[in-house]
Amino acid sequence: QVQLVESGGGLVQAGDSLKLSCAASGRIFSSYAMGWFRQAPGKEREGVSLITSDGIEYYRDSVKGRFAISRDNRKNTLYLRMNNLKPEDTAVYSCVADLWVASNIFDPAGYDYWGQGTQVTVSS
Repeated sequence: QVQLVESGGGLVQAGDSLKLSCAASGRIFSSYAMGWFRQAPGKEREGVSLITSDGIEYYRDSVKGRFAISRDNRKNTLYLRMNNLKPEDTAVYSCVADLWVASNIFDPAGYDYWGQGTQVTVSS
């Protein structure tokens, strides 16, 4: 089992930055692909970013150049640095983990472990 706990969300203005953290416990953190999903009210959950166990990064097009994913395997922690936030980034952001990377990396069904989520609200 892997337990995931997110932190770092909040209310910010458009153009501001936030850094989300996801603390993982349980099995060997470094072996897992880790990522972030988000879900806005009334919308489907969508993948935001993924980092593999080898450190390969993936981003959805709308956040490329603004968001940066990273991991610290010594601290068992995943991060998402979000710059130049926009109102459309408002959502609950959840951390995910899985030993395998699915062919559709942003398919929620491909991840066994989920955190409870942290709210990010961006005002215009």
